Order: sequence, then C-alpha cells, then structure tokens
Amino acid sequence: MPGPPPAPRRAGGPGGSPGGPVGGLVGGLVGFNAAPPAEAVALLLSCCHSLRWAERVAAHRPYPTVDALLAAADEAGYDLSRADLDGALAAESSALPHPDAPPAARTALRAAHAAYESSFGHAFVISLDGVRPGERLDQVLAGIRSRLGNEPEEERVIAAEELRRLARARLAFRLAEGLTPRRPGA
Repeated sequence: MPGPPPAPRRAGGPGGSPGGPVGGLVGGLVGFNAAPPAEAVALLLSCCHSLRWAERVAAHRPYPTVDALLAAADEAGYDLSRADLDGALAAESSALPHPDAPPAARTALRAAHAAYESSFGHAFVISLDGVRPGERLDQVLAGIRSRLGNEPEEERVIAAEELRRLARARLAFRLAEGLTPRRPGA
C-alpha cells in the first residue's frame, strides 16, 4: 500500500529542530517531545494502529534526535504481541490506485487485494518508501503476487516487517509535516 511521499529523516534542521506552529503544536521532534501524552499517542496511532506500540513510544519521550525516535518505534514494533499485530493489521486498508491508472490496472489491483485479503484476513501492507510514484502500482501488484504463495506464518512475519517500515515512514513524514495526525491508512 502506498506510503507517504519520501520525507526527510530529520524534521527541520539537524537534530530534528522544530518547524513552525501547526494546529496549536510546535512541529517536529521538539513538538512531539512536548506534546501532552494523549496527543503524542494519537499521532503515533495515525502511524500504526497499536495502542501498546503508541503508548510505549510516547512513554519514552523525550527523544534526543529523530533517529532515536525512529529506532524506538522500530524496537517497539518488534515487540508487538500477536493480538497487537492483528489489531494493527486489521486497521490497515487496501490502497487505491491513482485515479489516472488505466481501468485494467485498477481491476487487477482490486482482484489482487481481494485474493490477498481472502487468504490472509487483512489488507496487504507494503512500504513503498523510496519507490517513485510511477512505479508504485507495479510494486504493489508484484508484491501481492509474490506473497500470495506464502504460508500464513511466513506472511505474518513479512507483513509485520512491512508494517514496521510503514510506521517508521509515516512517523518521519508526520514529524516533517508538523505533527498533523492522519488516519492509519493515510
């Protein structure tokens, strides 16, 4: 599923210096570190819909750098229980192709998503961070096709890794854009 556009690894300048005020919050790492716990958790839930993951990452604030925050997010992702991972995957949604995609591509993507969801019980997740927009549809279709043959436990491991990568990319993007929470599929 398409991730956010590539974002700088650090919000603002070196060390994750803040951006300007957005929605009443100071952007970037400083704003994240200073946000009330409920707001930090809400932001994190917009990146990965696991309350345990969000609370764990928020509880370890302040982070000295964006890289430290992203590393903590990765670490918390590795510690998700089966139920946490199931909940986070259930909150994901299948990505839609670009409206300008040919009808045949849209049909192929819908069919591939339906086959995947039927096989594994959740939306197909893939991090497309660093993939050019024009290549995303092909990458998603190829990913679904290659992963449809996986055994359920093998696919669970792959989906968990892709979800960690998505959460990391979404968090970096949210920090760069100034702490604007988005729904989990955004």
